[in-house]
Amino acid sequence: MEKRIAAFDIGDKRIGAAFSDPFNEYAVPSDTYFRTGRFDEDVKAIARIAEERGAGTIVCGLPVNFDGTPSIQTEKTQRFIDALRRVSRLPVVCEDERFTTLEARRDQIVSGVKRDKRKQSVDSLAAAYILEGYLSKIKKEKQNMSMKEEKNDYEEDDNVVELVDDEGNTLKFEHVGTIEYKGEWYAFFTPLKDAEESAGEDDEEGDEVAVFHIVGSEEDERLETIEDEQLLDEVFAEFCNQYENTMDADEAESLEPDEE
Repeated sequence: MEKRIAAFDIGDKRIGAAFSDPFNEYAVPSDTYFRTGRFDEDVKAIARIAEERGAGTIVCGLPVNFDGTPSIQTEKTQRFIDALRRVSRLPVVCEDERFTTLEARRDQIVSGVKRDKRKQSVDSLAAAYILEGYLSKIKKEKQNMSMKEEKNDYEEDDNVVELVDDEGNTLKFEHVGTIEYKGEWYAFFTPLKDAEESAGEDDEEGDEVAVFHIVGSEEDERLETIEDEQLLDEVFAEFCNQYENTMDADEAESLEPDEE
């Protein structure tokens, strides 16, 4: 379980606060901090609030103009953020807050919050929107990183190849060995299976092995299926014999030739 994230909407008079759930899935508005007028005291108070709530990261909304250019409020907020970074032991990051206050006010109106009650919660609701934006961004980054790592795993594994079946489907296989038998070369592959497929199989079942005859010159090598069942059995038996001598005998016994 990751440490939760704290978010603050920093205003001249009030600072809205929001915190993520323990799993960093969603944002929850919290209490609004009313500034004392003493800058250093306010900075220390915000740092203390984040630490007392067990946060591992602080996210501060950074207001800019609608076109993305800095404003006077941007400079004021940045000064507060810089001071917070010096005081807090937690990492402090910035998140665009251009439309968060407008969205918070709109939701208050739609929810029927009375005008005199809106100031009590608008800042914390805006902080929740800031946090939601940050959570969405880090989720996307994690997904992209996971996809990139998975892609790199395949690209870096020289044993993984893609083969096209008779129906035109592209399947991934792992090359498990190549042997010479009676002057001809044969290649052996096992299909790569995802976690769901593997979980649904009986552990006692052997791994299927696709056996191919390597034909053609070095510049134009290709794989051909073996139609002669007797030859297939002979080649597979020779593969198991060589596999036992060089690898794990138990693994060799678990393999089965794919006769399809």
